[in-house]
Amino acid sequence: MLCDECKKRPACMHITKIVNDQKVEKHLCEQCAQEHGHMNFSFDNNFSVHDFLKGIFKNSPSDGGASQVESACPQCGMTYRDFSRSGKIGCNVCYSTFGERLVPLLRRIHGTSSHTGKVPSRGGGAIVIKQQIKGLRKDLERCVDREEYEQAAKLRDKIRLLEKTMNEDR
Repeated sequence: MLCDECKKRPACMHITKIVNDQKVEKHLCEQCAQEHGHMNFSFDNNFSVHDFLKGIFKNSPSDGGASQVESACPQCGMTYRDFSRSGKIGCNVCYSTFGERLVPLLRRIHGTSSHTGKVPSRGGGAIVIKQQIKGLRKDLERCVDREEYEQAAKLRDKIRLLEKTMNEDR
């Protein structure tokens, strides 16, 4: 593959940028990459998630300006400003304290604000059922919006069955 810039030398650097859900790929030779400043990073430096988060916070809009009273976590005392500087959450209570401010950030980083990973084998059944019910309710709303009432009735029955199962397990 030839360099996208000079069209002469073989490309040795492949850059993929995703901006506003648009994927842009650029293939550059070493010389063109140096000329265009795409080689200003070093692989010797350790990548830090905290530095990454700091970069995201620099570009995020302010949350209401200086007149807004700074809230602090009641357990560890961390402020949102401290979090935005360090990129680290102080404790588990910080998630509920700064929850509404964290949701857009988590969506931007991960694409979602809810965790869909592994569930504990002991006691995790209720979590799985709740997730299924939540998904079925979304499907139910879509069916009602599209006036697919037969499918909506089937989903309603599934939801009731899962809720009954969950209540029996308690």
